This record gives sequence, structure tokens and C-alpha cells, in this order.
Amino acid sequence: MNKKTLVIIMAAAAIAGIFVFLGIKKSVSLFRPANNRVSVHNLLNQARQLEAKGELLEAKLIYQKLVNDFVGSPDVASWQKKAEDINIKLLFSPVITPGCVVYQIKPGDTLNKIARAHKTTAELIMKSNNISDSLIIPGRKIKIWSAPFSILVDKSQNIMLLKSDEEVVKTYIVSTGKDNCTPAGVFKVVNKLANPTWFKAGAVVPAGSPENVLGTRWMGFDLAGYGIHGTTEPKELGKQVTQGCVRLSNSDVEELYDIIPTGTEVVIVE
Repeated sequence: MNKKTLVIIMAAAAIAGIFVFLGIKKSVSLFRPANNRVSVHNLLNQARQLEAKGELLEAKLIYQKLVNDFVGSPDVASWQKKAEDINIKLLFSPVITPGCVVYQIKPGDTLNKIARAHKTTAELIMKSNNISDSLIIPGRKIKIWSAPFSILVDKSQNIMLLKSDEEVVKTYIVSTGKDNCTPAGVFKVVNKLANPTWFKAGAVVPAGSPENVLGTRWMGFDLAGYGIHGTTEPKELGKQVTQGCVRLSNSDVEELYDIIPTGTEVVIVE
């Protein structure tokens, strides 16, 4: 074999090696997404089956696994929302989860007394235990949420995070102050009103009026004139349009009102 022939053979072998390498690389890149799709499909089926059987805590863990393991997926936001929706269902159900305790009702107890002792709300106790009125029976064991809640409002994104022991329970879309006038800082909820009256420049706007911008709930801060409330303009959520307060949809503010007690910390960031 002459030198020229040997060079040609070596060149051909090198080119063949390149094509083999490229073929392997392509097959690997195609295999991984397909494998991921199978994994996502299987996990989603498991989560849906668990939800259908009422095994909410287990379903939530699978949605969280999807969020953590498939960060680049376009479906991450929807999986996160599913996990948060389950958080609220669990919160409002008798299912015992981390963050709650079992309490045996004593003679002389009232819902408000129990709520104050555990720094929670009577409304949350009622929803968590399928209690329809204030009548409670001594000796009955009930679920009490005992982990503290906190709220983080991000003005730049117009979102609110409801947190418990640093875990995000739910994300809400809010409106904040126009021209960035919602104050940043650390505040506390000091008063709560259902169906509040709005006092506007000396005028009294009753609850339920289409002119009452407070909507169906008010949670006032320890900064006079500022708080979290509902809205008569749900289409404006997600924008900076308020006089400085934080607005939620009426359904969301009613949900939040039932969950957080007075004393809850609210952090507002730029």
C-alpha cells in the first residue's frame, strides 16, 4: 500500500468517525426530550389520579416534583398553580398536614377564643373542620392551623405571595399604587372588616355600592389609610392604578381574609 492510498484511507476513516459521532450525539439529544416527555406524562397521570381519589397531599408533592425537575418546561407555571390550588384545598379541609395541630374542644371554648389562642382565624377553623355555625361541641377534636402566615407584595410584578413558614402557599395577582405610591416596608395587619364602608372625602359609600372601591373585604395596616382590599375594577388587576393600597379580586380577598389573622406581617418590596 503506497503512502497516497494510506492517506486516503485514514481521511475516509476520520470522516466516517465524525458522522458516527454526530449520529450518536443527535440520537442522544432526541432521546432525552422524548424520555422527559414520557416522565412528565407519567407524573401528570399519577397526580391527576391521586387528585381524583382525594389524596391531595400526595398529588401536590408530584406537582412540586414536576416544577423542580423540569424547570425549562413551558408548563411549569401551570404545575405551580395546581400545587397552590391544592394548598388552599388542603388548608380548607380536615386533612392533617404539616403546619397544623389537633385540638380537643374544652368546655367554655368559643371559636374566637380558640382562634386567638392559636393565632389563627375563626373562619379558617370553621372551613377546615366543616363547621357551619359558631356552635361547637366540647370533646370534639378539630384541626387548627398553627404555623404563622406572612405576605410578600412585589410592586414591580404586581403579585402577592401568601407564605407559611417560608413556603409559598399561593400567588395572587394584585394592583398597587399608581406612580409607585404604594409604600415599601414591613407592616402588620391591625384590623379586618367584612363588607367595609368607604369614607371618601367626607362622603359615605356603603358596602355593596358600585362606587365602593374597597370591594368586599378590608385588611388595614399599621400605617393609617393603607391596607389590602377588594375591588370594583377587576380588569385593572396586575397594574399600578390604586391610591396606594393593595387590591385583590373580591373572591381572592375573601379567601385571604379567612386565612390570615390580625398581626400578620406584610412585606412590600419595590
